[in-house]
Amino acid sequence: MKLVSCRAVLLAACAMLAAAPAYAQWAPSHPINLIVPWAAGGSTDQATRVAAAELEDMLHTKIVIINQAGASGSIGTRSAMDAAKDGYTWTAGAAQDLGTYQTLGMLNTGIKDWHLYLTVANVEVLSVGADSPYKTARELIAAMKAKPGQISVATAGVQSSGHSAMERIAAAAGVTYKNVTYDGGAPSVVATVSGETQATTQLAVEQADMIVGKRLRPLAVISNRPVTIEGYGTIPPLTDELPNLQTPINYFGIFLPPGTPADVVKTLDTIWATKMPDNAALKQYATKRGALYAPSFGEAAQTAVMPAVQANAWQQFTSGKAKVSPDTLGIPKP
Repeated sequence: MKLVSCRAVLLAACAMLAAAPAYAQWAPSHPINLIVPWAAGGSTDQATRVAAAELEDMLHTKIVIINQAGASGSIGTRSAMDAAKDGYTWTAGAAQDLGTYQTLGMLNTGIKDWHLYLTVANVEVLSVGADSPYKTARELIAAMKAKPGQISVATAGVQSSGHSAMERIAAAAGVTYKNVTYDGGAPSVVATVSGETQATTQLAVEQADMIVGKRLRPLAVISNRPVTIEGYGTIPPLTDELPNLQTPINYFGIFLPPGTPADVVKTLDTIWATKMPDNAALKQYATKRGALYAPSFGEAAQTAVMPAVQANAWQQFTSGKAKVSPDTLGIPKP
């Protein structure tokens, strides 16, 4: 897993924007609606609320978080697309999801149609309940091989980070499993804690509280490097067990829809160039929850997210879930 470095791009953007007063391009006259297309408490909801609180102080206006879950995030995303093009309705989420809706036939929009303002990069964790008989990733994978399609894994739906991660595991390990879907990462984690499902592959930020509280047993990070969660310790990478596992980075952020006025975009560009590279609140969130602090915008953000978009889109296509071939949408094979 290689984190794309955007420091040089951000420094260049700072130089270009230094002559203009911060946030002077657009002054909101009323509250902004920020649609989180997943359930409250999940990874998107968590990071978005931290970023929104910081933006409220910078823009001197209220940002109203609206949780609108459903259809793997596409319902809330469509609401942002269909809203008035006045700059007052944004959305949020994982860029790999936004870049795959068109492949799945859910929304007629591609990743390059959107203005991306990334905050953190999240990694998934393969975990089981505290009372599970499986103590290692190797044991769980062996059980999946011995019981094809019987080990239940909780995810937030076909388009979710957790499901994409589990599909990569299944491909690398040559196993099948029982996918049990919920309306967000938080409900998926709770399902595994309660014993309703045997495992989950949702994001570290969604599992952190239960891992620290010893309600979940993390077996491996679905990555090629370990991750440390404050209050728990270090979780080993799954590539130790599955060296051929794909591990694209999953970037999260705030997305402005096509048609957003230029002054709104310029204002957010200025904020991400001058304030977000060293934002204490987002840094603290990332450190505490097992995420990677990775702010970027513009072309740097588009470049950073593309490996995960490619991996996700082609995974859906090869598994038969996609309705449109990614290469016809300008998404080359990874």
